[in-house]
This record gives sequence, C-alpha cells and structure tokens, in this order.
Amino acid sequence: MVRVQELLERQQTWFQTGESRSYAYRLTQLKKLKQAVVEREAAILEALRSDLGKSEHEAYTLEIGPFYAEINFAIKHLRRWMKPKRVKTPMTHLGSRSWIMPEPLGSVLIVSPWNYPFNLTLTPLIGAIAAGNTAIIKPSELSVATAGIIEALISENFPPAFIAVVQGGADTSRELVALPFDHIFYTGGTEVGKLVMAAAAQHLTPVTLELGGKSPCIVHHDASIALAAKRIAFGKFLNSGQTCVAPDYLLVHRSVKDALLEALAQAVASFYGDEPLKHPDYGRIASRRHYDRLKSFLQDGKAAFGGGSDDEALRIAPTVLEDVAWSSPVMQEEIFGPILPVFAYEDLQEAIALVNARPKPLALYVFSRSEAVQRRLTSSLSFGGGCINDTMLHLGSPYLPFGGVGQSGTGSYHGEQSFLTFSHRKSVLKQTTAFDFPFRYPSFKNGVKIIRMLMKP
Repeated sequence: MVRVQELLERQQTWFQTGESRSYAYRLTQLKKLKQAVVEREAAILEALRSDLGKSEHEAYTLEIGPFYAEINFAIKHLRRWMKPKRVKTPMTHLGSRSWIMPEPLGSVLIVSPWNYPFNLTLTPLIGAIAAGNTAIIKPSELSVATAGIIEALISENFPPAFIAVVQGGADTSRELVALPFDHIFYTGGTEVGKLVMAAAAQHLTPVTLELGGKSPCIVHHDASIALAAKRIAFGKFLNSGQTCVAPDYLLVHRSVKDALLEALAQAVASFYGDEPLKHPDYGRIASRRHYDRLKSFLQDGKAAFGGGSDDEALRIAPTVLEDVAWSSPVMQEEIFGPILPVFAYEDLQEAIALVNARPKPLALYVFSRSEAVQRRLTSSLSFGGGCINDTMLHLGSPYLPFGGVGQSGTGSYHGEQSFLTFSHRKSVLKQTTAFDFPFRYPSFKNGVKIIRMLMKP
C-alpha cells in the first residue's frame, strides 16, 4: 500500500510542475507511445496469442489496429481539442467575453480487463496523455503475458512520475481505487464496477465505468438473413465471445428463425471449419473458473449447433441454444463467452417489451431493411451504443463516443470524447473595465426594473 501511495504522491508532485500541460509535451508523448507499440508489435501479437489464443488477424483487427486508429486521430486533432472555445455572452453580460478552457484533471487511474488486454489498456491512456494527465495503469492479472509487455513498454519509455504500471491481483486493485486519484477509469464487470464507484466516492473521485450487460440482437423478418448471420457470428464468436459488446442473446422473428439458425451454422463453419475446437485461430477461455461457469450454461437449453467443449484447452465451441427459459442461469448475467441463446418473437412490440424488461444494455444490434423498423427500435430502446445491420463496428469509430448507460456503465470515451473524459472544462468570463452598469448594484434606484426588463420571463 505504501508503494502505490508513494507512487501516486510522486505523480501528483510532478504534475504540479506543469510540464505535461503543453501541446508540445503531449504530442511528443503520444508519438513516443505509438512508436513503442510499432517496435513491439510482434511481441504484442505473441503475448495475445499466449494469453487468449488470439490469431494475428483477430489480434490486429481488434487490439492493435484500433489503437493505431485512436492514437493517429488524437495526434491529428490534439491542437484543436486543447484550444479554448469561445462561447456567446448574454445581453445581461454586455461588455464581457466568455470561453471554455480544457485543463487536465491531474493524476488518473486506469484499471483494464483481460479480454482485450492491450486495446482496453492503452486506448484510455491515449485520452489521459492527450488531456495532460499523469497515469497509473493496473492491467489484469489474468492476461499475464500482455501485462508484462505493457509494463516493459511503459517503463522503458516514460518516467514513473508521468506514467507507471502497477501489477497485482484484486487486493492491489482495491488498494489503488481507495487512493485519492483525480479520475478512475475502470473497464470490467458490473459488480466490481459498483465496488470501484463506492471506493471512489470516499474521495468524491469521478469515475468512468465501462461495464457490460446482456446486449440484444434483434433480427426482423425483412433482414438479409445470410448477411446478418455472418455479421452476428463475427461479433459473437470473435475472442470466443469474450467481448463486452458481443451479442448476448438473439431475438428473431419467428418466421425466419430456422433460416437464421441454419445460416449461423454455415457462417461459423466458414470461419472456423467443421471442428472449431481444433481450429488454430479459434481462441480459448481466459481462466478455468470462467470456463466452468460457461460450460454450466450449456445445460440451460438445447444446442441448435455447437455445444462441444475441451476441458484441457479451455475451449467451448460456438454454440446457439434453443428452448432457453428467461429465468435460466444463462439469462441472469452477461454470458461473456461463445454461447448465444435464441428467442422468437411475433411482433416488434413484443421484442421491445422483452428488452425493456431488463437492465439497459451496453449495445443493441438491429437487423432490418426497413428504416421504419430501425427507427422504432433505436428510439424505443435505451442502450449504450450499437449498430444497424452489423455488430461491434461502432466500437471502432473515433467519431462515436463509446460507453454504457444505467447498469452497463457511466461515461464514455474514444476520439475527442477520450480527451474530454480526462479533462475539466473550465468556464471563464472576462469583463470590460471601460464601463460599468450601475443597475447591477443594490444601491441603484429602480435597478430591479431594468433587470426585470433584461431578464423577463
């Protein structure tokens, strides 16, 4: 506890020097971070395969590539983000000028998960650096190889008074979140997110919580079934389903249910062959505990396809479950694995009611060629973000803030929103000294009449 507290105090002291506030410093550090990743790309790919069995295609597509997109975007737009923004001034403030100045929060904590251990660690760090903060990073202890690469990358390129990595288990995380950081950015499960928020409240520390939930995927009868199946299988079974925005359950119009299930089976076979458990590019489950939890879910329905598992390799085949009860264990928590329950509906209002009866999800996916259906679903349902006729792609756009709502999270990041998340927007008004309106003062006779005229209902 003393070590991490001393590290935070060291960062707080260095932050007060003001060195991290300049555009030149921030830009240099972002470029240094990017170059460090470029030089270690092969080692990062190897670590991701070691931790989660990720193929090069999957690791680059979902981990390294999105990091490059985010950091290039930040480098390109940083000067504009940092520039004070002039705003209008009301008539009652005649003679004054107003602007909003972004300033760094100070020392921030980034606690990252194991499922995308590279991307979900360094992408928030981009925002922290761009905004001018110092940062302590706590990677997941379950992604050992990737955490080691990140620690080496950071320690070799940045002084610990600016950025540092602290490794350890749950006890270390509890020690860190109890410290008086200026912001805590946590990505992980909802239950731990509640603990983080409670600990942060002791210091009134603001938090960004990127959580999860049961994200629905609705397939209407007018959807392009073959294309929908490929895109759903892509979003669900990448990283063996261990993705916070993966479709968690399917709501499909009864008239196309059988066709969709057949197309899903074909899509999975085209991705991973007839024996996914033996395919070299199909990932594994991160831990024995998580594997055992997922395997128990296979008993909650009948496998339309899949259902196999490998206890030694910690692999579960891509599986679609039919005949699942809404009250079954698989529907009581985020699955976070390659198991997809499917339910049929008769009309859109039924589908809307089923989703609205549950906590607000992190993502929503709608497959329909009707703009009326698309509008109805996206306007009737509350969700963090999502896609129409695709899955997961909203997560990769720096122009779209990413975050949850309700139990699926609070706050957002990506692109400019990352900069704003780690900044305080300071309001400043500059008043003229060339003249002064006497009616503002209590001693001015009938001043209230003038004020009422300027500020009338």
